[in-house]
Amino acid sequence: MDNLDIKIISLLQDDGTATNAGIAREIGVSEETVRRRLKRLMQDKYIEVVAIPDPKKLGYESEVLIGVQVDANRIDEVAEKIAEMDEVNWVSVTTGSFDVFAWATLKTSEELSTFLRTKVGMISGVRKMETFINLAIKKRRYGISI
Repeated sequence: MDNLDIKIISLLQDDGTATNAGIAREIGVSEETVRRRLKRLMQDKYIEVVAIPDPKKLGYESEVLIGVQVDANRIDEVAEKIAEMDEVNWVSVTTGSFDVFAWATLKTSEELSTFLRTKVGMISGVRKMETFINLAIKKRRYGISI
């Protein structure tokens, strides 16, 4: 990966619908160069181009970060089981007070309650959960500053 790849990624982070021609004009290379670079960046898994919906606009009222304390010998197993759940968008094994964090999106607080009690809470090895309910999103960006 070089400076040209970084410029292409940065432009796509600002506008995921940017065309190859538009990116090429912006950075001063041919459209074919951008097309070739993008193909390689995606094949090598440096980037993934996806559509990210706004949950609130789609009727999902409960976005929640869930901190999970897990038996030490079951951390990866629990994280993988949580990651398989349709309601879950993101899972991370962490250090600190919680072993696993998960970000979940559900339509109602009732669905959230059921999800926590009958899905996450029933996984063998889960000792404790703490939820952090999203009240307002002030920034929603996916990617890194490059």
